[in-house]
Amino acid sequence: MALRKIRTGNDECLRKVCKPVKEINNTMLTLLDDMADTMYDADGVGLAAPQVGILRRAVVIDVGEGLVELINPEILETEGSVKDSEGCLSIPGATAEVIRPAYAKVKALNRNGEEITVEGRGLMARALCHEIDHLDGILYIDKAVGDIMY
Repeated sequence: MALRKIRTGNDECLRKVCKPVKEINNTMLTLLDDMADTMYDADGVGLAAPQVGILRRAVVIDVGEGLVELINPEILETEGSVKDSEGCLSIPGATAEVIRPAYAKVKALNRNGEEITVEGRGLMARALCHEIDHLDGILYIDKAVGDIMY
């Protein structure tokens, strides 16, 4: 496993819509492993493939409850709303208030190609929505309510 360079600022990869993963092979498994290592090394709670320069629909999340790997994630359902401070490994040193769902339900494939459903409240719901936004070229600053704090 290896650490990958996290794309930051105005890197064009961060603004592109990612393509679906068509095959879960050794390259994809290595990407998931590297993304997890990179996220943990950077003290993040989530990381999406475009943040490491790969335009594929894959994310990793760990809000303290264990690693969650999602391939081709889709939000099925959301509920409620919460305004809270948010940051991003691709925009180091900045935070902003963002309104996100209080609950999110997502379907995706796991590393074995099996369809899974992940539900989250609070930080997990926020992380799911934040990371899936990355797959569509959306950054949290696009949804900021008020000023971005540096």
